[in-house]
Amino acid sequence: MTHTYQITGMTCGSCEAKVKSALLTLPDVTNVEVTRTSATISMDKHIALSELQKAIGAKGNYTISAEHHSEAAEQTKSWFAIYKPILLIFAYITVVSFIASFHNGAIHAMHFMQIFMAGFFLTFSFFKMLNLSGFAESYVMYDVIAKRIPIWAYLYAFIELALGIAYAVNFNPLITNATTFIVMSVSIIGVLQSVLNKKKIQCACLGAVFNLPMSTVTIIEDALMIAMSGIMLIQII
Repeated sequence: MTHTYQITGMTCGSCEAKVKSALLTLPDVTNVEVTRTSATISMDKHIALSELQKAIGAKGNYTISAEHHSEAAEQTKSWFAIYKPILLIFAYITVVSFIASFHNGAIHAMHFMQIFMAGFFLTFSFFKMLNLSGFAESYVMYDVIAKRIPIWAYLYAFIELALGIAYAVNFNPLITNATTFIVMSVSIIGVLQSVLNKKKIQCACLGAVFNLPMSTVTIIEDALMIAMSGIMLIQII
């Protein structure tokens, strides 16, 4: 994609060169054309205006603003493009769970959650298994247990697989949901720390197949599993 931005503060050819070099250092920027009042930037994916400002602001008193596009619309479009794989997976699992749990004109909540969690863990463990070492390398970057015990990163993928099978065959719901609640509660700690500290690292939820950044989406994903397993535990007890 290519966007043109207005830039103020450039007064000479040296300024233009500084701004151009600063923008070219940003990841995903492929080409930059700069004039005294504007910059046309080609990029592989949308870059937030704040990131562009940070880059050129470090070189001088320059200010960049969007010219012919809505920054909010572009950020929304970029967000959906980045998270499209995980959104599609959740949509497929949700639809299948609704269909499978629909009986006698109503959705059976407990059955829905059981099927959803089976689909979730089986699908997510599948992507981790495609490149187990790649997943482990990403997971140890933020998980509180894997940081101290690296083998946990490998075991985690198999635990997800086991949980998926357990939900699919309805194996001892008390043990299955209690295990899920504990494992996901521990997992979310590292995710929260990374997001709150604004660390720019890859989320390992879909293994190393998709380059998804750590964000609130990851928190929601883990929190959803904690909530569902907690609700099912309460119902069982």
